[in-house]
Amino acid sequence: MSKPLALVTGGSRGIGRAIVQRLLSDGYDVLNFSRTPNPQTLPGETFESVDLMNPQTTKEAITHWSAKREIVHLVNNAGMIHVAALEDVTPEQVQDMVNLNLMAPLLLTQALVPAMRARGSGRVVNIGSRAGLGKIGRTVYSATKAGFIGMTRTWALELAKYGVTVNLIAPGAIATELFLAANPEDSEQTRQLKAAVPLARIGRPEEIAHAVAMFMDPRAGYTTGQVLYVCGGLSVGLAG
Repeated sequence: MSKPLALVTGGSRGIGRAIVQRLLSDGYDVLNFSRTPNPQTLPGETFESVDLMNPQTTKEAITHWSAKREIVHLVNNAGMIHVAALEDVTPEQVQDMVNLNLMAPLLLTQALVPAMRARGSGRVVNIGSRAGLGKIGRTVYSATKAGFIGMTRTWALELAKYGVTVNLIAPGAIATELFLAANPEDSEQTRQLKAAVPLARIGRPEEIAHAVAMFMDPRAGYTTGQVLYVCGGLSVGLAG
């Protein structure tokens, strides 16, 4: 009997990589839609190079794979950010972030609904951001992540009748490769960031992966339409 197949977008590095690793350890096969592969493809992982910023290639890829195997578990993790002050935001930046942060999850989820409906179950876990609450320099990123919450809640209502749950995880600062490159461990910037977090530290990718695994668990079938902030308490209020 084949293992259940979970699709993870942006699974080649950072939070996405930790999610792939955790789901593999939990007994899933994982299909990784990313532009570039991780140097090490793991047992049970299948990599597919997909430009998720392009709606047409996204639709082609999911149509191809959903015809090959039943996919009723989806983690919409891939996302992007252009940091810019309000007066510097460009239409191109808006389109980039809308395409990847909103359009790609929409197209992928739409494509998988028929299999979920036929099976009478399914899991969709979306990865948002604490920046959805607002953050300087994040006009469009915050807007797309806030919009992702609205999409999550709407999908949860629409798909509940099929036994499908849809939830969102909103990470705070997480020690991915990109984060550490921009925020060295011993820098004043990192010290100030930690000081603002009630738990006084930066999160780890595997902590986001654990939250994903919780929502994916068969025993989580009565939880849907929820937003879980994994941010060390920063969404509650500043420390001190």
